[in-house]
Amino acid sequence: MSIRPQQTLVFIVIITLLATWISLPSSVLNIGGFKDDVYAHQGLDLQGGLQVLLEANPPAGQDVDSETMNGTRDTIERRVNGLGVSEPLIQTRGDDQIIVELPGVEDPEQAVRVVQQTALLEIVDPAGTSVQPGQTVITSLGGPADLAAAGATPDATPIADGTPGVSPVAVGATPVAADASPAATPGTPVAEVIPSPSATPEGPVLTTIIRGSEISDAYVTTNQIGAPVVGFELSDEAADRFFDFTSSHIGSQMAIVVDKVVISAPVINGAISNQGIIEGPTAQGVQDLVVQLRSGSLEVPLSVVSSRTVGPTLGQESLDRSLIAGIVGLTIVAIFMIIYYRLPGLLSVVALLIYTALTFALFKLIPVTLTLAGIAGFILSIGMAVDANVLIFARLKEELRIGRSLRNGIEAGFNHAWPSIRDSNISTMITCAILYWFGNFSGASIITGFALTLFIGVAVSMFTAIIVTRTFLRLLINAQVAQDPSLFGVETRFGDAGTAD
Repeated sequence: MSIRPQQTLVFIVIITLLATWISLPSSVLNIGGFKDDVYAHQGLDLQGGLQVLLEANPPAGQDVDSETMNGTRDTIERRVNGLGVSEPLIQTRGDDQIIVELPGVEDPEQAVRVVQQTALLEIVDPAGTSVQPGQTVITSLGGPADLAAAGATPDATPIADGTPGVSPVAVGATPVAADASPAATPGTPVAEVIPSPSATPEGPVLTTIIRGSEISDAYVTTNQIGAPVVGFELSDEAADRFFDFTSSHIGSQMAIVVDKVVISAPVINGAISNQGIIEGPTAQGVQDLVVQLRSGSLEVPLSVVSSRTVGPTLGQESLDRSLIAGIVGLTIVAIFMIIYYRLPGLLSVVALLIYTALTFALFKLIPVTLTLAGIAGFILSIGMAVDANVLIFARLKEELRIGRSLRNGIEAGFNHAWPSIRDSNISTMITCAILYWFGNFSGASIITGFALTLFIGVAVSMFTAIIVTRTFLRLLINAQVAQDPSLFGVETRFGDAGTAD
């Protein structure tokens, strides 16, 4: 059973209305809050933000290869996602550098600290030795001299820079050391300790009981008085080991060490198993610590080579210019199509407007991060959409000039133009897929953005050219106004309806 053009038109009208509704700003006709999370995602060059260039600073004896840099990039990406930054760009450059772009970030210093910091969290057994917050120690994982190497191993887990004194507190009714140590009390001021690899501590080697990498989950929660704290869960093996240790050392000290510096030394009041909380950090410190505990450690220490802030004014200017370029391009194309192809050209302009609404709606739904390169891909896809119409209309004019009827000329024009449209668009889409793969492989998000917008645009252009424009022309077959050959750019009269293909 064939589908009539009128039925296809109803379908086109419905999806066009939906696409137009989605393309409108989120505050316009936001029915049921559907559009709350549907918006145009802008990259750094459009909305401003932070760009940081990081360089690997490996300790002596460690080699930095592509696998190490890719792993470090992935860890940074997890941290950035934890910061809630949308549309970040993280890519390697050369053999030892990583570019991080964070659009819309409000606190550049905090973002750099969370991204760059590579620290080692340990819970250690002082073995009867009295330790105090701020004291530099040597643990079974090494001393300050080994700090960089420890930070480059998978066992190292980052923690927020400058975190105040913290201590594990059991969840529920499990007794812990919080009541026995002033350092464990929320709100107690503790001097900010910056670990120094040049420190030369003296004393025994303290045994590491728990490493940061053995924390299976971390999250923001509150303590009994409602203050924000870091909740954590230990892996099964670590939980058994921690329970054995705390149950056999009740009344003794344990120390929480970050980068070989003691930041809290509570007394154990009872056994602790697989869950606990870390008290002490500020609200922002709690957020930073959770992000870093979840994301894992960097595989190699990083230093900041450069850091710059891109202002939103520059981003808005780029966006305005891009919009002007798009409007000018569409207008010039519309004028050309109408002058050269007359009535079919006018219909193609309507189809082009539908194409624009559909494509932009898809950009918001997928979502696609719009950068200047992505907008360039979108504008290029407009040219691909017009190219398909040019092939169809040029063939239609040839069919009408040899005396075919309007009905047969339309069908023949589409049928003969379709192979060229199909092959050229599929070739472009294959190229887009290759570019997208290459961009993901190399970390060049600017390439993936261009490839994705062009791919979507070409796919939608095939729909508008073959379905939308063809439906419009079919609906004109019996219209009296469409019987004038000059409206199709030809001088010969149309053949009778019985003309064969």
